[in-house]
Amino acid sequence: MLAANPLNSSSLVFPILECFHIAGFAVAIGTVAIVDFRLLDLGLRDQTPAQLSGGTSLWMLGGLIVAVFSGLLLFSTDPDMYYLNWSFLIKMVCLVLAVVFNYTIHAKVVASSASPGAYRLVAWISLALWISIIFGGIFIASVRSGLG
Repeated sequence: MLAANPLNSSSLVFPILECFHIAGFAVAIGTVAIVDFRLLDLGLRDQTPAQLSGGTSLWMLGGLIVAVFSGLLLFSTDPDMYYLNWSFLIKMVCLVLAVVFNYTIHAKVVASSASPGAYRLVAWISLALWISIIFGGIFIASVRSGLG
């Protein structure tokens, strides 16, 4: 006999977890966006991208940790619904790509004195990946489950 998931025992658990998930992503994506907007020369010109990144990196990591762990708990409430959903799978691919990009190429370009063109390219790629994660999450509820 399978054990019941205790997270499914209350109608309040899922919405509360989802609030933590959204708040975590808002912090993580918001801090990355601040650095990306600076790379695009759209504000905060008093600080270099490296200074902004240094000041926001712990917030970004904290938000990402909250989002990932709350996401794992949300996934555990109905794994079949999630892993059979194209929108969820695309969101997960974009998440992996965004995290890897953020901690490799993005970090290297931000720390260097790259050309404005390189700054812009990295910022646009970063923003596109993180925004894709948001839209992937939004469309999970409206995309019919099933890979067949």
